[in-house]
Amino acid sequence: MLVKEIMTPKEKLVVLAQTATVRDALASMRTHSIRSIIMDKSNPHGAYGLVTFKNILQSIVAEDGDIDLLNIYDIAAAPAISVSADLDVKYAARMMVSSSIKRLLVIDNNELAGILTMSDIIGVLMDSLEDK
Repeated sequence: MLVKEIMTPKEKLVVLAQTATVRDALASMRTHSIRSIIMDKSNPHGAYGLVTFKNILQSIVAEDGDIDLLNIYDIAAAPAISVSADLDVKYAARMMVSSSIKRLLVIDNNELAGILTMSDIIGVLMDSLEDK
């Protein structure tokens, strides 16, 4: 099975500009009931970033940051760890486990194609159990 068969496509993702504030990111996360947002790249040759609850907690709580003064550029994991849509899911899963990460951006030709999460992979495994 390939990543592109189970990933969440880019049309369903929330992508914010690098200049969005952490407050904007939290508001988007709450509105869309999601746990991460994607930071858009600044130019065609730039890198996408990923902002998660963990990034926000580290910057706001642990470092006494201000959600109105920090932009997502300041806290995003950028460049985000990514894989190709044509990669076999088992290799993406190995990467997630060995790197202790829950989300991988799916990037092809430096353009966002989607996101793959541990939940996507586990969902497929659970579905395969029901089929037997």
